[in-house]
Amino acid sequence: MADTSNTLIGHLLEVRAGRFQGQLLSEPDGFQATLEIDGKPEVVGQVGAYVSVRQHNSRIIGLIHHIQAGRAALNGAACRSAAGSLLSITPLGEIDPKGGFRRGVGRFPTPGAELHMVSSSEINTIFTHNKRFGFTPAYLRSHPTVGVHLDPTAMFSRHFAILGQSGSGKSWSVASLIQHMVKAMPKAHIILLDLHGEYYWTDKQDMQVSAAFKPDQTRHLDARRLEIPYWLMTFAELCDLFIDRNDPGASVQTAFFRETILALKQQSAKTLGMETVSLDSPIHFPIQEVYKSFKEANEMRTDFGKTKGPLFGQFDEFLIKLHSRLSDVRYDFLLNPKRRNRSETMAGLLRDFVGLGNPKRQITVIDLSPVPFDVRPTVSAQIGRLAFEFNYWNPKNREFPILLVCEEAHSYIPREHGTQYEGTRKSMERIAKEGRKYGVGLAVVTQRPKDLSETVLSQCGTYVCLRITNPDDQAYVRKLVPEGEADLVDILTSLGRGEAMILGEAIPLPTRSQIFKPDPAPNSNDADFYTYWREGPDDLDMDGIVERWRRQGK
Repeated sequence: MADTSNTLIGHLLEVRAGRFQGQLLSEPDGFQATLEIDGKPEVVGQVGAYVSVRQHNSRIIGLIHHIQAGRAALNGAACRSAAGSLLSITPLGEIDPKGGFRRGVGRFPTPGAELHMVSSSEINTIFTHNKRFGFTPAYLRSHPTVGVHLDPTAMFSRHFAILGQSGSGKSWSVASLIQHMVKAMPKAHIILLDLHGEYYWTDKQDMQVSAAFKPDQTRHLDARRLEIPYWLMTFAELCDLFIDRNDPGASVQTAFFRETILALKQQSAKTLGMETVSLDSPIHFPIQEVYKSFKEANEMRTDFGKTKGPLFGQFDEFLIKLHSRLSDVRYDFLLNPKRRNRSETMAGLLRDFVGLGNPKRQITVIDLSPVPFDVRPTVSAQIGRLAFEFNYWNPKNREFPILLVCEEAHSYIPREHGTQYEGTRKSMERIAKEGRKYGVGLAVVTQRPKDLSETVLSQCGTYVCLRITNPDDQAYVRKLVPEGEADLVDILTSLGRGEAMILGEAIPLPTRSQIFKPDPAPNSNDADFYTYWREGPDDLDMDGIVERWRRQGK
């Protein structure tokens, strides 16, 4: 081991399984407020900095997460420097004699072990194994020359989450990560659910189309023009769309709905030469026939109109809701498709959204911003389920893995049970639990982790944690990460835009990273109130606004 006595900053005082306590050198022992590391002055004892705990031939890498004045200052003496300060250190892993890094601590040090500042070469050792993948979407804030290399298989096959409050850089991080995915893996298959039109948009000034990804890598699909028809929905998703679970007659409506749809699908199956069909088989059936069946049952009378039928008046609410949806042109892409109105059109739809349409692209951005708010969650979950079902039945699913990126995931994968979106939540939870077996990875992006399905988040193996200041969300994230890394969540309040604490299976150790700025960047910047309240327009095209509002299209 090379002589590194000039990096000595202190010694260990206390050793526990998940936390060490150390003390910086005193001034008589040679304390220096800064040390030169890799040719640059570094402040000693910084929260979020790595330290090397050395004793005999053992080297343990730890992260400083708390520092307080030494005992003398705590007893009333003046505190004029960090000399003698106490450090709380989270041990992360060991560097073996051959220079390899492994997570966890096999042989613990004892009090008196030396604490050293960590050099870039020592940190590079930690990422040596992952460097071969070439997937480097970030760099260390403490050592800007050191890239943060991630293991893409561990990250995507075991799912990952991007967590952060509004303005912390979620869209920035999503765009940058996907850009680096395609750069490292040019045959990637990524489906991005864009709920707010942030990744493909038209500039209102010059009407130029812009995107967060290169044109030869991206295909943009407006969800309305793509047409994701009702007959591809599962029965649970159709119930979410048409049946109010709080209605006293919901159970009767559900039972009759089940019988009606199954009978219609059985009729359609005969034309396809199919002998058997299930309630969830993706087969076209006429939605107008559903309305007709319900209406007849709801108005049935016998004995020349003197006796009401068994279901008379049971379906008033259902018929009103279904009729309003069928009559609203905003839902035509879903309930009255012009192209996807036969079972045979399903293959073309699947080609479009897994990136094998014309032209073939690695990234498929499905723009959900024009879709009405009340059905946006249902459509989002339907796309996710179709991606899962596609690879479930694909015999080459291991050779054709798909990553589904879910923006604003909390809005359609809620934590609470029994909500309006119960069917959609179950569909996405199935992907989280079983997707790995069939080559379907899931990336959930949310500003409210506490409101997102606990099942989905708990299945994520990697967490990209951006700035989170809400105490409830912090507490929730703390429960999700491994026990030995829970203290690292405290640092989330101080992160800058695009800065993240990355934890989990894709990275050798929890790392405070700066995500590279995406190029091009998504359309997610905040409104510049100051500039436009000083220099903004004096008038607006009110007629144009009204027309877009009426057409429900931007």
